[in-house]
Amino acid sequence: MKGKIVKGIAGFYYVNVAESGLYECKAKGIFRKEKIKPLVGDEVEIKILDETAGTGNLERILPRKNELIRPAVANIDQALVIFAVTDPKPHFHLLDRFLVMMERKEIPVVLCFNKKDIAKPREAAALGEIYKACGYPVILTSALTMENLEGIREVLRGKTTAVAGPSGVGKSSLINLLQPEARMETGSISRKIARGKHTTRHSELIYIEEGSYIMDTPGFSSLYVNDFGEEDLKMYFREFVPFEGRCRFNGCSHVHEPGCAVKAAVEDGQIHRSRYENYLEMYRELKEKKKY
Repeated sequence: MKGKIVKGIAGFYYVNVAESGLYECKAKGIFRKEKIKPLVGDEVEIKILDETAGTGNLERILPRKNELIRPAVANIDQALVIFAVTDPKPHFHLLDRFLVMMERKEIPVVLCFNKKDIAKPREAAALGEIYKACGYPVILTSALTMENLEGIREVLRGKTTAVAGPSGVGKSSLINLLQPEARMETGSISRKIARGKHTTRHSELIYIEEGSYIMDTPGFSSLYVNDFGEEDLKMYFREFVPFEGRCRFNGCSHVHEPGCAVKAAVEDGQIHRSRYENYLEMYRELKEKKKY
């Protein structure tokens, strides 16, 4: 029987099987022996042990199309990244780190800026334009007034979407609005086993409709970009790409070289200065790590 892992807690994996429901499964010893860790989002084959109790064994993990280390999830179609327009003000460096990570994994990103209702219209529009100019879809929303909720539903349809964002931006409010009332009750896991109620939060898939899941990903603020060299970083800033080959020097890092087309584009306003400054900070971090 095939299904999808929607949650993992303390060695138990909760697998949603279409038409059959939720099964509590233990992973076979071979996974531990081969150092393979099942991840939320994995498509798996399970063997039913007790249909009435809803228990089974996890027999096989089907090939993954992608996986992330932090958060530890698999088979993501896209990421919906939620920040607030204001209260709190967006942490651009954190946002740009996440975008670099997704670019590296070739996972599409949709940006959602929430709390539009308490922001100045010009402030919300300017924020959206920074990232639209980089080629990212941007949705401005308000969980309070439910503005543009249908726009979010539309981008989620038919996909497994990782929903990520720092605390205080209204992420939980938006997820609660998106979660249907009568489809797969996420609370059934907590009712089934008490251990689910008081543990550290894990990544969890929430069923929306046939073929559509959202994945809540905790630990967003601890993102690290350090698994590649500083010379590769420029490839993950979309707005730099049109200027490649136009610098005075081949292999220009866009940091200290004279005649750099990217630096000229920053001065001309074609590339937003905050994006470039975050690029410089990440570049220096990666270069520093190479010394050790």
